[in-house]
Amino acid sequence: MAAGIFAIFDDVAALMDDVALASKIATRKTAGILGDDLAVNAEKATGFLEKRELPVLWKITKGSFLNKLIIIPIALLLSAFLPVAITIILIAGGCYLAYEGVESIVEFITHRMGKKHHSAVELVEKNPPDEKARIRSAVLTDFVLSVEIVIIALGTVLTSTLPIRILTVSAVALIATVGVYGIVAIIVRLDDWGYKLLKRSDKKGPLAAIGHALLWLMPMIIKVLRVVGTIALLLVSGEIFLHNLSFLHHVLPNLPTILREFLAGLSVGLVSVGLVMGVKAGIRLLKPGANRSTVELHER
Repeated sequence: MAAGIFAIFDDVAALMDDVALASKIATRKTAGILGDDLAVNAEKATGFLEKRELPVLWKITKGSFLNKLIIIPIALLLSAFLPVAITIILIAGGCYLAYEGVESIVEFITHRMGKKHHSAVELVEKNPPDEKARIRSAVLTDFVLSVEIVIIALGTVLTSTLPIRILTVSAVALIATVGVYGIVAIIVRLDDWGYKLLKRSDKKGPLAAIGHALLWLMPMIIKVLRVVGTIALLLVSGEIFLHNLSFLHHVLPNLPTILREFLAGLSVGLVSVGLVMGVKAGIRLLKPGANRSTVELHER
């Protein structure tokens, strides 16, 4: 009896060793996407009033956990019975990421051209972002990035047994969610810690210097993350296209891989944004009364 129990423990220990090794390899292969995930989600989780930052981030985190719960079993089933569906899903997700990246660029350009400069705090206070829309966008973007993370992690253990595949993919998904959103939570609270240090130090001494540094650093980090997040969206989408569409391998083959990925993501994003804008314009044209003022309608 005792020998049987110890044999079970040995089997479990061996399984955990295999899972740990596979998870290490899978995490290394997904490190680039995890970095992109951090940049993208940090950009989407900022820009809110201080009291709403953590509640919004928690809602996005819960959405991310739900995404993983949906993606992992579907990915395991598709990899076993319909592997071609994985490629189709990846390309569709790449189109969405490319659209998000180019849309961010277009919004930045139109915002700079249409409005005079205001500080970040003034913009948030006068024009608070739509929380529900931002959360939906963040969770949807997380879903697409999570698909990429899960599939790459799954690809490292396709020849392993089913328990190792399940545990490895689950471990990588957990690391991705807890790690990414834990770091994002730290980033969005830097300014709050800076204010607290200034209050405790009475604006003098080393604590005050650290507080001032955090307050100066916070907006710089946000600006950098917004740029990095946009570039990350285009790079991840471009990587999806280059890896899954073989004919793209012959387009500008002499360029560095990262530049080809960026151009591929940018090109698809421009086409996607153009199509969406065209559809929206067509819908407006089909509704001739939509642009008339309520006064004109009332007079009629």
